[in-house]
Amino acid sequence: MYRKISAIVLSTLVAVAIIAFMLVRVWDDLLLALEHADWIYLVAATAICIAAWWLRGFRYKKILAGLDIRVGLCFSTACIFVSQTANLIIPARLGDLVRVFILKHENDATISEGISSIVVERVFDIITIALLGAVSLLFVIDAPDWFYTVIILPLVAGAVFFGFLLFVGKLSPKNRYLKIILTMLEQVRQASLTHHSMVVLTTESIVIWMLDVAVCFFVVMMFGESIPFALIVLAIVIGNLVKAVPLTPGGVGTYELALALTFSLAGVSPAVATLIAVIDHLIKNLVTLAGGIVSIYYFGGWVVDTMKSAFRKELVGGNDPGT
Repeated sequence: MYRKISAIVLSTLVAVAIIAFMLVRVWDDLLLALEHADWIYLVAATAICIAAWWLRGFRYKKILAGLDIRVGLCFSTACIFVSQTANLIIPARLGDLVRVFILKHENDATISEGISSIVVERVFDIITIALLGAVSLLFVIDAPDWFYTVIILPLVAGAVFFGFLLFVGKLSPKNRYLKIILTMLEQVRQASLTHHSMVVLTTESIVIWMLDVAVCFFVVMMFGESIPFALIVLAIVIGNLVKAVPLTPGGVGTYELALALTFSLAGVSPAVATLIAVIDHLIKNLVTLAGGIVSIYYFGGWVVDTMKSAFRKELVGGNDPGT
């Protein structure tokens, strides 16, 4: 128990320490930059962020339909809002379990169907981000070597994963646990590997992540900076791929650091690079939190108990309440 509590506290402290270090070292310059900020761009960035969430809900609705789970747009969007809000608190993305429990509670979906839907969403996200990063690298000079590694690895892993899905139906293991895993993979295949789903999900994923880039673009405009669009795309790509490694809740700290380091390639001052990174992530997290609160009211109070259960499981362990 104490080991798991320490892990949560430590990951949160790491996030706070990174943000504090970034802010303190350029504090005076930060205040000066804020004085000259054009706040109308903040409103535009927030509006785009909200629109991106509805598109995420639309894509998730399509993923669930591929698993023969029929839901409305409000339901699918609220599902993601609640689980992502939980991820802001619970480390290692265990907040995603909340989404699985919602699907089971509201639609009588199996645990494997819930997990499979999240896997499809995550795979398309990671591969789309990496593809956008690979394209942006063509227009960015002197990118660090580790950027190439961070971008190429997900692309290779994605190709291997989809290649493996093609052969899942031919495997018939006798081991019970392998059967469960293969059942989930077959569901992933069902939801993502038809010609229609591949085209639709890929197109929607590209639009979603370009909207995510647009949020950052307007934050850049807010401070009157002139940063090449390809570099903004690359910053969002690196930030999200780094955030995919669950070192801190919601990737707080590691995301901002990755963005600021990327912007430094364009000669952006440390103070402005830090502000852009922090405000970009703050907008996205606050919209997530607000949407999560509204979504909890949408589903009902039982969701709060589910979130508490997921958090307690991280602290003390226990069986999956959805099984």
